[in-house]
Amino acid sequence: MTRVLVVDDEPQIVRALVINLKARKYEVDAAHDGATALRLAAARHPDVIVLDLGLPDMDGVEVIRGLRGWTRVPVLVLSARHSSDEKVEALDAGADDYVTKPFGMDELLARLRAAVRRAEPAGGGEDDVLVETDEFTVDLAAKKVNRAGKDVRLTPTEWHLLEVLVRNGGRLVGQKQLLQEVWGPSYGTETNYLRVYMAQLRRKLEADPSHPKHFITEPGMGYRFEK
Repeated sequence: MTRVLVVDDEPQIVRALVINLKARKYEVDAAHDGATALRLAAARHPDVIVLDLGLPDMDGVEVIRGLRGWTRVPVLVLSARHSSDEKVEALDAGADDYVTKPFGMDELLARLRAAVRRAEPAGGGEDDVLVETDEFTVDLAAKKVNRAGKDVRLTPTEWHLLEVLVRNGGRLVGQKQLLQEVWGPSYGTETNYLRVYMAQLRRKLEADPSHPKHFITEPGMGYRFEK
């Protein structure tokens, strides 16, 4: 059974989420502040976290950074903050998706299911391959990336984006295709997600992130992976 950690200081939102999630057979834990959220995440090992940014004791972005120090659990941000800069800050800290309040319960649950799917191990197949570059190695079967002899920690969303690009090595992958393959069919215009996550992949894997040679941007069209 999938375990969800709901983090929000608005009791009515927590209550609505708990009722709806439990009705769909999710196990649910709830926290009303960041410190409790971090403690429960460590103790209960949720499969996905729904996180409000406006918490009473710390900013939600700090919670995301705290989580990313030790776990790749998908984080779905739920926030009243609408500005693009604030969305980018949360995604840049390691969030997997961003839903603005007020929200529709059906949309939120669909995004939550998509986040959980992205974190699930992919089944093995005949096309499982090892891709090597001068800087790093991608093992698609083991879902691991190694750079300079050390494993590189990627979030589920970073890995999924990397996997789509690597499996299409040398070919342009359009922005809409990437968004729909990585985030789901209801995504197609959130190009800021791609900018943020491509910057993260470059920062973690490129020798010179400002002059990438493996993760190439084709302006206005999409991205391409080159060995």
